[in-house]
This record gives sequence, structure tokens and C-alpha cells, in this order.
Amino acid sequence: MSLELNKAFAAILTAGIAFMGAGIVGEQIVHPKRLATPAIQVGEPAPAQQAAAPAAPTIEPIAPLLAAANADNGRTLATRACGSCHTFNEGGRSGVGPNLYGIVGASHAHIPGFNYSNAMRALADKPWDYEALNQFLAAPARAIAGTRMAFAGLNNTGQRADVIAYLRTLAAEPAPLP
Repeated sequence: MSLELNKAFAAILTAGIAFMGAGIVGEQIVHPKRLATPAIQVGEPAPAQQAAAPAAPTIEPIAPLLAAANADNGRTLATRACGSCHTFNEGGRSGVGPNLYGIVGASHAHIPGFNYSNAMRALADKPWDYEALNQFLAAPARAIAGTRMAFAGLNNTGQRADVIAYLRTLAAEPAPLP
């Protein structure tokens, strides 16, 4: 049985070496070159268009939605979407991301000793208000360029409102609604 297995591996290895050798010889024989301009021109050449930079999508303000937001739905969403990296309990340890207890109203880099990205540390003097959380939860990398958070974001404004309403409850004294 062992000899048959060795023969099979040798056949695969030999075929791979043969194909690699054929590729190298083929590149030496044929030198494909791309044309700088099309060989056949039909009609007038199209004018060169400058690509417009895509405008950053506008994010709907969250303040009007917070009064009707459902913190229980937010807990479910946050546990599912954020729970693998963050903890939510008072005094909880930080994981890949910082503990989020008391995040609403706290400064951006508020947990001492946590290894925040330079981009997050640069915003340490700014608080996590409702709109800052809304922008960050919509698209973390767009809200804070250079963040280490590898979360794509929540596109649904209602879901963001629910998560923010839940995060608001994570405090001894929740921050007042706007």
C-alpha cells in the first residue's frame, strides 16, 4: 500500500514539474505585448473622462430615532455582531476590543492599558456621543480611518438606533437622550 501511495505522489509531482517547465519554456518562446492603442478604431475616440471621486454616503442622524429604539433588540444585535470581540458587563475584561460598559459619553480611548489604534488614541479627548456612535457603527473604517476594528458596520439605521439604545443602558446612570 505504501509503495502505491508513493507512486501516486510521484506522478502528481512529475506532472506539476512538467507543467511548470512547459510554462517557463512557453514564456521564453512567446513574448506577448499589449498594444498601447487599439488596433481597430470604430467611430470617434471617446473623450477621456476623469473619474469623479465617489461621495461619502450620508448617514441619517440617529437622535430622532433613539426615543423609539428598542434596547432589547439592540442587546440581541450587539451580542451577535459585537460579542465576539467586546464584553458589556460592568468591570468586564476587554477582549479583542474594549469593554463597552459606560461607553456612551466616555472618551474614545477611555480604558487605560487597552491597546487602542493610533487613530483612536488621537480622538481620546472626544466623547462617544450618540452621533459619533452612529457614524462609527455605520462604517468604523470610514468614521475613524486607521481603526483596527475589522467590522463592516450596520447599514440599517433602525438597528444602529437599537444598538445605541442598548449601549446607553450599560451605565449606572444612562446618558440623557438628545
